[in-house]
Amino acid sequence: MIDPLNASLKIAGSGLAAQSARLRVVSENMANAQSTGSVAGADPYRRKTISFANELDRAAGVKLVHVNAIGSDPTPFTIEHDPGNPAADANGDVKRPNVNVLVEMGDLREANRAYEADLQIMKQTNDLASMTVDLLKGA
Repeated sequence: MIDPLNASLKIAGSGLAAQSARLRVVSENMANAQSTGSVAGADPYRRKTISFANELDRAAGVKLVHVNAIGSDPTPFTIEHDPGNPAADANGDVKRPNVNVLVEMGDLREANRAYEADLQIMKQTNDLASMTVDLLKGA
């Protein structure tokens, strides 16, 4: 028989791990939003993306989420004319990262909310387990 409380903890735990990875990727993108190439004409930081997939935990009989892949965003870099920049090419153009800070802030907020929801599920499940033990002690 599958324990529903244990299953809830496994599902929420997998969600916490997935959203934690998402927060790391978003944080890295935001930290590198202004990182240009190290030499003239070099490509700047390329935005990272993260995708998730579900997997069946046969022992618990539940579907869990996990990180499927961390990839790169194929959108083109923006070009800015800045001849004094060390990363400028022969024409004085600098490639800027394809990171949109507003998009990253939205992703950050969404991942944070999902993380908080998973954490709340774990707290509620723990409370239910404690209440069950207390009821069994009284019987």
